[in-house]
Amino acid sequence: MKLNRIISLASLAVSLCVLFLLFKKPQPVAPPVTPAVAAANAESFQQKIQQLEQPKPSAEIAPAEIHLNSAEISAAFAQAAGALPLNAAPAQGGLPASANGSSVTTPVDSASQPDIKDYNVNFEGDVAHGQFLTKIAGKDVWVTVSGHLGSKDGYATFEPTEFKVGDLSIPASLVNDALQKKLAEQHDRLKLPDSVGGLKVENSELIITQK
Repeated sequence: MKLNRIISLASLAVSLCVLFLLFKKPQPVAPPVTPAVAAANAESFQQKIQQLEQPKPSAEIAPAEIHLNSAEISAAFAQAAGALPLNAAPAQGGLPASANGSSVTTPVDSASQPDIKDYNVNFEGDVAHGQFLTKIAGKDVWVTVSGHLGSKDGYATFEPTEFKVGDLSIPASLVNDALQKKLAEQHDRLKLPDSVGGLKVENSELIITQK
């Protein structure tokens, strides 16, 4: 009887710890910035993206290649979501957009997307870290995803290396199959714009190559 009681208490304690970690705010993947800095980063993002829209002067000249840091990407997402009001109109579906309205990825139907209130992006070496606040079972929960971002046959790809809900780490192997299935369902939305030949994360930057 005492052993059963101990096991029950231990199970309760573990459950409480799991719930605590699930709803605990994790360490941010990127430091906060002021609105002025975010606006400057978003403008820098737009100027660089415009380079991809310009045709190459000659077929012998190598395609343009732009390097974006995580601060520029985060600011572009904030602008696209309307959290950072700038002169340029945000893209539909909360995706980064260039100054002429073209997006880095294809627009999405916002009605089918999860309710995301806040997010941050950071690059570390060749790994991309994304962190966002969403609702799970009616509760605000932070989700952190890390992995390798790339492209194949004109589509963006993502291979997770780390997954966290709140401050609770979940093995990437447990979520990879479900994630890849979800990405397959959204395959058309992962198509890169005609002006983009490929993308990758390298040296803590997102490198986008002109087609």
